[in-house]
Amino acid sequence: MRSEIAKKENKMKNSVLILGSNGRFGRNAAEAFESAGWKVTRFNRATDDLQAAAQGKDVIVHSWNPLYPDWAKQVPALTKQVVAAAKTSGATVLIPGNVYIYGAQSDGNWTDSAPTNAQNPMGKIRIQMEATFRDAKIPTIILRSGDYIDIEASGNWFDKIIAAKASKGILSYPGELDADRNWAFLPDIAKAAVQLCEMRADLEPFQQVLYPGLNFSAIQLAQTAQLISIGKIRLKKFAWWPIRLLQPFWAMARSLNEMSYLWSLPHRLDGTTLARLLPNHKPQTLAQVLPQTGLFDVNPNQTMG
Repeated sequence: MRSEIAKKENKMKNSVLILGSNGRFGRNAAEAFESAGWKVTRFNRATDDLQAAAQGKDVIVHSWNPLYPDWAKQVPALTKQVVAAAKTSGATVLIPGNVYIYGAQSDGNWTDSAPTNAQNPMGKIRIQMEATFRDAKIPTIILRSGDYIDIEASGNWFDKIIAAKASKGILSYPGELDADRNWAFLPDIAKAAVQLCEMRADLEPFQQVLYPGLNFSAIQLAQTAQLISIGKIRLKKFAWWPIRLLQPFWAMARSLNEMSYLWSLPHRLDGTTLARLLPNHKPQTLAQVLPQTGLFDVNPNQTMG
């Protein structure tokens, strides 16, 4: 545990550098830190120097996320840069973690002690990235969740595929319709990120926090969407065959297919550590979240629960 002196200093400084502030997590994190009274610096990769920008910062939010086909080349290089910046500045690094590390053979019951046995390339890259921060002995917080639900269209699975035609009453789901899947509503997980950073003096040097967020199947999603919508909601399965046919010609298709197992593997993140650290953090319900996406034709007379 870190000292009381460090804790007091953290409260006094409250400065954060956001890497990837134009991305989904980075944008929401920047807004959440600002709402909490932090001094927020949004890093511009085109013009800023990372070492200089990190000086005097208490926290670095590392939400740089290259396109999937670029992971093998770019993730190790970006990791090296962030590690160097954190070492010279003394900042705590907060990383939005994903569930790729567990692997296709996992039982889907993901706790703090769940083995990280991913054998696919993208899973291995994430395992190595996190290990690099741990081995560098940099104060690090991994806030791990499944896919994100955003409050604006950002090109993710939810707004680009699943609910792209929700206003017309159609949900297109890429996986088994009855398989539970983990999601995080970005405004909620961003608030949790701020709260964890504010108590960083009380955390382990390398702290993993699983974010249970929302867990629902496609069937449950359709049922909830029906409750909040004016028209009838129809659920159909997303066709993977075009993506699979494009694999020889399109690197992104190969990456998407590599991770497609997550749509059929029922999974859940254990929230024990989050509840212990942030007992007052209460994620919104799915019925509260869906109207905020702007994707549904919401019934104004429906009370959200």
